[in-house]
Amino acid sequence: MGMTDVRRPSAPETGAVPVSALFQARYPELVRLADLLGADDPEDIAQEAFARLIRRQRALRDTGAALAYVRSTVCNLVRNRRRHLRVVRLRTPAGHDEDSCEQAVMLREDHRELLAALAALPPRRREAIVLRYWLGLSEREMAAVMGVSAGTVKSLVSRGLDALGQALEGKV
Repeated sequence: MGMTDVRRPSAPETGAVPVSALFQARYPELVRLADLLGADDPEDIAQEAFARLIRRQRALRDTGAALAYVRSTVCNLVRNRRRHLRVVRLRTPAGHDEDSCEQAVMLREDHRELLAALAALPPRRREAIVLRYWLGLSEREMAAVMGVSAGTVKSLVSRGLDALGQALEGKV
């Protein structure tokens, strides 16, 4: 035997969330969510969200809550990363930001203006717009992911759409 075959059991333990199935089904969606929220490394954010799910899977009462948990974790990780980067930028001289080749390839030409307007929104409004119109979450689901009331979600979406409309006015 030249190599040792190390595998995890394929069936989840009783009460455990089927993380591998969730990862296979939703990882690209969560990478894109992190990217749309402005993460500098969306793949790392999505992977960290799943790593945290693995550590907390036994604590989840409902296996159906796993998707909401990783979505919420992605939002929180992006927020925390942005706060961290803001502090770092305050302590370092201004630099020149350039998009990576991967980001440039991902952006289709016809979406650049919309993505630029979306990026210019305040982070919470951007989150609300992305969760509503990209993921198609209901107000109740958005409120749970963002940790706010349904009324706040409505306000964030409304103000975000108004700001997007103003930013894109005359550019169409």
